[in-house]
Amino acid sequence: MSVLLRSGLGPLCAVARAAIPFIWRGKYFSSGNEPAENPVTPMLRHLMYKIKSTGPITVAEYMKEVLTNPAKGYYVYRDMLGEKGDFITSPEISQIFGELLGIWFISEWMATGKSTAFQLVELGPGRGTLVGDILRVFTQLGSVLKNCDISVHLVEKTPQGWREVFVDIDPQVSDKLRFVLAPSATPAEAFIQHDETRDHVEVCPDAGVIIEELSQRIALTGGAALVADYGHDGTKTDTFRGFCDHKLHDVLIAPGTADLTADVDFSYLRRMAQGKVASLGPIKQHTFLKNMGIDVRLKRLQGGRYQRNARQSKPFASVVAGFSELAWQ
Repeated sequence: MSVLLRSGLGPLCAVARAAIPFIWRGKYFSSGNEPAENPVTPMLRHLMYKIKSTGPITVAEYMKEVLTNPAKGYYVYRDMLGEKGDFITSPEISQIFGELLGIWFISEWMATGKSTAFQLVELGPGRGTLVGDILRVFTQLGSVLKNCDISVHLVEKTPQGWREVFVDIDPQVSDKLRFVLAPSATPAEAFIQHDETRDHVEVCPDAGVIIEELSQRIALTGGAALVADYGHDGTKTDTFRGFCDHKLHDVLIAPGTADLTADVDFSYLRRMAQGKVASLGPIKQHTFLKNMGIDVRLKRLQGGRYQRNARQSKPFASVVAGFSELAWQ
């Protein structure tokens, strides 16, 4: 969780058929229990037709197709407050999370002069549950919602240099997809830092564009942006994974039946904001919520049920609500 404050690649042609067959080493790509048969979903038929027509596609394009294309036949919803890792799962706590974000927004709005022109923008709102909880805190203010699907490019270090990972049709198995390495350089490699020590990296140019736009607007007119998502500070490698029924799912099996996700690289977002605004964080979600007074809110909501196990905390008074350790970037 991080805060910002004021102070395309086209399809590969026939030559790409020479791409190197490749097994990505990420441990989260598969549950390890692949089905005996790969179900031929409408999305799989669509992807195979696309790849046969234009050649292998990037992982970013694969994610966009699987998550947004109507060919998948139905909508797969991922609750950002559930199913994985650090984020909390209880519906009651999810509601509190939205309410505390609403309080955070009001705090920042007051700190920046209570402007009469106010916009609440959520990228990737899904069903709008989270923003609905936020709006309950300040129902008199309007909101502007935008939908944004963020996808990542996978890039691997090879003896020939950095090479992007693509999705192709497996020539050995009918109706099956596989990962391959691009035979030559692609634009995604331009986003790799010259001092990068990891040997395979997930890059997200779209996120960088969004952060640059937000930073420029905040620097020009004031305001704040809160970024909350699963993420890391430039240390992880293998975070691209699939989930189906809250269980890990092979990302290439039965596309369209599972959610695909990858963690946010907050160090990359900070770089995109440098020179325009100041940034704080990232910090753990539980730290942010405790600083915002979630223990007190929980006890009031549930009549003291958590009295014995939860330590009462008071909202932390700081320059920016919710952030206890200020690390200006």
